Amino acid sequence: MTEPTTTDPGTTEEDRPLPPPHWEADIVAADGGTVHLRPICPEDGEALTGLMDRSSDQTRYYRFFGPMKRLSDKDLHRFTHVDHVDRVAFVILLGDQIVAVGRFDRYPGTDDAEIAFLVEDAHQGRGLGSVLLEHLAAAGRERGIKNFVAEVLAQNSKMVRVFQDAGYESERSFEDGVVHLTFPIEQTEDALAVAYEREQRSESRSIARLLRPSSVAVVGASNDDGKIGNALLRHLLDYGFAGPVYPVNPGARHVRGVPAYADIESIPDDVDLAVLAVPADEVAGVVEACRRKRVRGLVVVSGGFGETGPEGRDAERRLVAAARASGMRVVGPNCLGMVNTDPEVRLNASLAPMVPGRGRVGFFAQSGALGVALLENARSRNLGLSTFVSAGNRADVSGNDLLQYWATDPGTEVVLLHLESFGNPRKFARLARSVGRTKPVVAVKSGRHVNVTPGLAGTSVAVPEQSVAALFSSAGVIRVETVAQMFDVGTLLAHQPLPEGSRVAVVGNSTAIGVLVADAVLEEGLELAQDAPVDIGVAGSVEEFRAALQAAVDDDTVDAVVAVFLPPLRAGSQEYGPALRDVARSSAKPIVASFLSTEGIPPELAVLDEDGMPARGSVPSYSTPERAVIALAKVAEYARWRRRPVGELPELSDVDDTGVEALVRTVLSDAPAGRELTDDELIALLAAYGIPLLGTRTVTDAEEAVAAADAVGYPVVLKSTASWLRHRSDLGGVRLDLVDADAVRTAFAAIPSGDPVIVQEMAAPGVATVVEIVDDPSFGALVSFGLGGVATDLLGDRAYRTLPLTDLDAAELVRAPRAFPLLNGYRGSEPVDLEALEDLLLRVARLADDLPEVLRLTLEPVIVGPANPWHGGRSLVVAGGSAHVGPPTARVDPGPRRMRSPV
Repeated sequence: MTEPTTTDPGTTEEDRPLPPPHWEADIVAADGGTVHLRPICPEDGEALTGLMDRSSDQTRYYRFFGPMKRLSDKDLHRFTHVDHVDRVAFVILLGDQIVAVGRFDRYPGTDDAEIAFLVEDAHQGRGLGSVLLEHLAAAGRERGIKNFVAEVLAQNSKMVRVFQDAGYESERSFEDGVVHLTFPIEQTEDALAVAYEREQRSESRSIARLLRPSSVAVVGASNDDGKIGNALLRHLLDYGFAGPVYPVNPGARHVRGVPAYADIESIPDDVDLAVLAVPADEVAGVVEACRRKRVRGLVVVSGGFGETGPEGRDAERRLVAAARASGMRVVGPNCLGMVNTDPEVRLNASLAPMVPGRGRVGFFAQSGALGVALLENARSRNLGLSTFVSAGNRADVSGNDLLQYWATDPGTEVVLLHLESFGNPRKFARLARSVGRTKPVVAVKSGRHVNVTPGLAGTSVAVPEQSVAALFSSAGVIRVETVAQMFDVGTLLAHQPLPEGSRVAVVGNSTAIGVLVADAVLEEGLELAQDAPVDIGVAGSVEEFRAALQAAVDDDTVDAVVAVFLPPLRAGSQEYGPALRDVARSSAKPIVASFLSTEGIPPELAVLDEDGMPARGSVPSYSTPERAVIALAKVAEYARWRRRPVGELPELSDVDDTGVEALVRTVLSDAPAGRELTDDELIALLAAYGIPLLGTRTVTDAEEAVAAADAVGYPVVLKSTASWLRHRSDLGGVRLDLVDADAVRTAFAAIPSGDPVIVQEMAAPGVATVVEIVDDPSFGALVSFGLGGVATDLLGDRAYRTLPLTDLDAAELVRAPRAFPLLNGYRGSEPVDLEALEDLLLRVARLADDLPEVLRLTLEPVIVGPANPWHGGRSLVVAGGSAHVGPPTARVDPGPRRMRSPV
């Protein structure tokens, strides 16, 4: 590829600008291995020469359009000395070797730049060209580049495909054997979708390399039954791992009868996975040995890292950085390990002596200490797992990585997550929403009322409870409160179909228990079908039980069935279980049971697969009928979310945001750290998005107030600007329905405090509501809606949704607060204009999406009345508001794909 004819900027080391820190990243390559990407620097000359030497004649010919063997000193200097503005170059490293380089050079006086790559032969096919293109495009957008230009020899079909498959709309021409491509690098939905798809494939393969190794080494294996290394080796051998297992112990010839090796490099064969059970201060040396051995992944069970304090966190960061630079992913440290029940793998690289049988549930847990108990709980319930990973301190591999793997894993149908914190909440929301459309995701989130555990402090971000709730709700995650509920719901999802609705029939052998179940059904927001529970009586026969169940299943008004069998005597009850199982096996509707108060899948209710584990059609049983109903209610809500259309982002009339970005830039230029908008600035901001704000003036004395009232028109309202009085009519901070100048003077004198006063036109009667934008630094903005008033503030009756907001999201948000009946004709009042409220929410969400610098926006009160036009034809007006502008946080462009930083 030829180079554009640009002149060297000739800058010195002192005045050459430094590249932004965020241009450096760890990347998962297409084959699942890891590499490191960073801007090129002058010290890379020798490594770049090495890349040229290792590249074939054909690769060099494709890059330089000629038989270039080596770079001249002049070219080497030009390639390694860039200004990071008009000339930008990135290198990709594996260890200390540069394995790929990409660059762009701006054509002088334009916003176009020529782009070129060189990828070492041994690393072609790993998607490195696509990675370079993504990161160069992101850097180009930052530097004002609009279009990339590429010239590629026609026979270099691989490179042509890199550009064509990137998701950009390119113009293509052909002349003299050279393909000329020009394409805009603006981040389009297509380009983003391509990047996400590649990210999913890469990260899924990186986890598959861990969970499906062909060989395992246990570093720190021991003959001492009290040592962790002994337990890890024993569990691998006892579970029957399908490949060779290599104990590593410099002081033993054999460990548990298996030949041992002094160090991992002494093993004569390849090692895919190394399980580390050595003291923390020895881990770094073992990781270096694994790099030389070309190990593909690490499970670090050893403690003594982030959970111990700052020094431990520093050691943890160095561990991850060293492993990634060598192409390895890391589970842990301070973790339980991982399990794969696939008969072709049979991997138990964990401290759990007994693991559940083969099943369809993928299970991720952060806690190592809790992991053994979680696995035993699943095993006691007869809940089979496909894979299990305990990430411990989660320094590298996280729940997001497992979501990427399970998204396309054919052996996993249900995902269970035990979370203590979020490393990248924004990515979690995106992945969970995508996975949840085909596979249910069940999550229990601890730490709702306490801080994150020390071991996770270095790799976590604090997320407020309201944000967690909104995140789970928008992503379709089934949130449960306890570990027991997680298994209750997971067992149901793994064995029964999703309900088509919320109508539940109750079949049992006790009227009293049937009434309790009916109460639970209604309490959980479900509907009671068939008017009343069906009771066959204590003396009811097996055939009567079967017939009642079948009738409920066949009833078109029933979506799900709760079966309760609690005989006074256990004798003879074993016949009722098969009857329940046989009806459920042929039912397309879910059936849950409280059968003899058993937990999980008892033998009487199990339909066994070829491995002897409960298959689909098995009936989950719960110790109490109420637990069965709670699990069913959560699954029914998830099924409703999955049936729900995604919704649309509607076109909004009266939106003219011309000049609003300039307003925000002006504010931030005057106050770089951010500040509150003035009333005039707020009015301009809201007007740009068609948000109706009542006529408003701010005054400091009574005569100004009278003049302002004359200007906006009587009747008027006076409001104190003091924060503790602004919306408090009960404290005298708001004076309503002032009809003349004397009333205005009297009201002004009566308002407490000496703060300025707002004079505003009087809104017609209606219901006061509050709309807010709240910025969460970890993953973006939330739209909040609730009714106004002290009572709703006290009760926290607010509903939240994440951006972007669709028309269906807005409709649900309006109806979500518990006080919604006050908007919908409560006690004979006239319903308010719900469509106007939905439209307002969509406009506020659009504003937040367009302007990430608006960190907080509060519209209070928003007065909404009946749909019939009043007060100048408006059924909704905004009577007050405030906004804070500052440097954008998480709502900025997420940028090119990268791994979460260990720093």
